Amino acid sequence: MQDGPDATAWPTYAGSPRWRRPIRRALGPVVALIGLATAAAGARYGHAPHRALMTADGVLVGAGFLAAVYAGPRLRPPARIAALTGLYLAGSAFAVLAGDPRALAVLAYPIIASVMLLPPLWTRVIGTVAAVVEVALSWWVRGAPRWDVALLLMFVAYVLTGINQLSRTVAELRAARDEIATLSVAAERARVARDLHDVLGHSLTTITVKTSLARRVLESGADRARAVAEIHDAERLSRETLDEIRATVSGYRRASLTAELAGARSALRGAGIGARLPRSADDVRVDLREPFAHVLREGVTNVIRHSGATTCEVRMTPTSIEIRDDGPPAAPVQPGTGLTGLAERLAAAGARIEAGPLPDGGFRLAALAVEP
Repeated sequence: MQDGPDATAWPTYAGSPRWRRPIRRALGPVVALIGLATAAAGARYGHAPHRALMTADGVLVGAGFLAAVYAGPRLRPPARIAALTGLYLAGSAFAVLAGDPRALAVLAYPIIASVMLLPPLWTRVIGTVAAVVEVALSWWVRGAPRWDVALLLMFVAYVLTGINQLSRTVAELRAARDEIATLSVAAERARVARDLHDVLGHSLTTITVKTSLARRVLESGADRARAVAEIHDAERLSRETLDEIRATVSGYRRASLTAELAGARSALRGAGIGARLPRSADDVRVDLREPFAHVLREGVTNVIRHSGATTCEVRMTPTSIEIRDDGPPAAPVQPGTGLTGLAERLAAAGARIEAGPLPDGGFRLAALAVEP
């Protein structure tokens, strides 16, 4: 990544802000009129035989400058160089006709056009050469160097180039700011969608399992107390889900691996699936506990909803988590919303995801820390 505008890059104004375009369009005629006034003054006080030629040359310089302002930015580099060469020749001819090295001040207009059309480094070199030529000619013609015009040419070449580069940098920063804002909105939407998928997928699956179990118990008239307990659990889960949704939208929700273990045990028991789970998550590396909690939630939800398994086993090490079930053989997994969201979370935490059917039936979902 560059620290600033490239001094050898060709200027482009295709993406310039709309408010700057009228200013640039109005600036050209104003400066051109000043150039024409300068030409008229030179013709008035110059030698009589050259007055008409000086006036015509001044008009040519003004017209060339206007052409550079309006048409130059749309030209390709070779055409820009050709147009500027003609403009510099016309400016030099004006000084020759005036017979005074100080008339090289008219080269300020081609230099301004160069600021707009040439790489900054080229413009600075041209401005330096023009200043040196003016000093040398004034020394040769007048017997003493004149620094006023030389300083003017250097000022135009260096200061205006710097201002132009600063303007381009500001435009690029504004564009980058707008892009960052757009990406931030997209990232926040992705976060909310991913978290809502995790929260609602697991919670609604568990609530559905518990209410279905309560309905079957009530229909059979067997253990009414268990049915009431399952309904109470479903009610509690619905309240917790509402709180988690609010926390997700506000950005304060953080998953707990210990809480997910307890929730997985309850959900699997309610679904009639045997659970072999670790007693605690204390051995898992601290920075991996939150992403692994999302893996556990997603894995257990998929086991309950899709696997048709009778047992589910969860294994954890300091740098990995694995969820296995003994469901019937399944087709190779196609990444969906849940697995895609997990992959994004794990990548941010320096881990990766593995998912696929087992050779003897069942399914395996695992997350492993990536070794540095």
